[in-house]
Amino acid sequence: MKMSWVFGFRVQWVEKTGSTNADLIAMAQQGAASQTVLAADYQFSGKGRRGRSWGAAPGSSLLFSVLVRPRLDPEAAHLVTTALALSAVEACDALAGVRPGLKWPNDLVVGDRKLAGVLAESMVTGNRLEAVIVGMGINVRTGAAPVETVDTAVSLEDLCGSEVDRSELLAEILGRFSHWMNGIDKPNGQTALMAAARQESATLGRRVSVELADGAVLEGLAEDLDQRGALVLAGNRRVVVGDVVHLRSA
Repeated sequence: MKMSWVFGFRVQWVEKTGSTNADLIAMAQQGAASQTVLAADYQFSGKGRRGRSWGAAPGSSLLFSVLVRPRLDPEAAHLVTTALALSAVEACDALAGVRPGLKWPNDLVVGDRKLAGVLAESMVTGNRLEAVIVGMGINVRTGAAPVETVDTAVSLEDLCGSEVDRSELLAEILGRFSHWMNGIDKPNGQTALMAAARQESATLGRRVSVELADGAVLEGLAEDLDQRGALVLAGNRRVVVGDVVHLRSA
């Protein structure tokens, strides 16, 4: 295990683990400090939304999770996901000249191909948000994405045509994440964050199908993101949690 400090984050890098999110949740329950980061070359029990499995060849992806303890209401925890996703958009642009879009709620896409996914898990006691553990997996090397997603996923090196150092990419993300998290508990910071997220959105302005947690499906035009990061469909329909499919224009 390697340990370093990057922009005030304590970064531990391990060769392999089951899930960086699961490990950080356990560490948070034992009192680990905010701004603890765990990165891994390989995850053998990585997961995406709704418990879906996610695998990648060792060393092919940037796989990491961040523990933060923001002063937010539990219903505003999604702002942390937005902050990390936006930080990755900016970092990919700065380091590789690739600027992905944000597909609501938790993917980075180029066109309609997935470059990265984000998964956040909250620890709540009563009405108090104790911690947010937000993990990210970015396809860096060719072949990083699972075989079954070859037609719907893409890697950073495929897009930029040159080698990308995963440690440098992580540092770039954390520097930008520190900036966005600095004001996340303040109204003006939240406004700036959501304005940037709207600007980088690959979902707004498109017709979408949204599968809700109870299995119901909504379709409509994605019109806005509200100040808590929820997706607003035409007809003022607000979606807090759901899986989005971008529909093709007729």
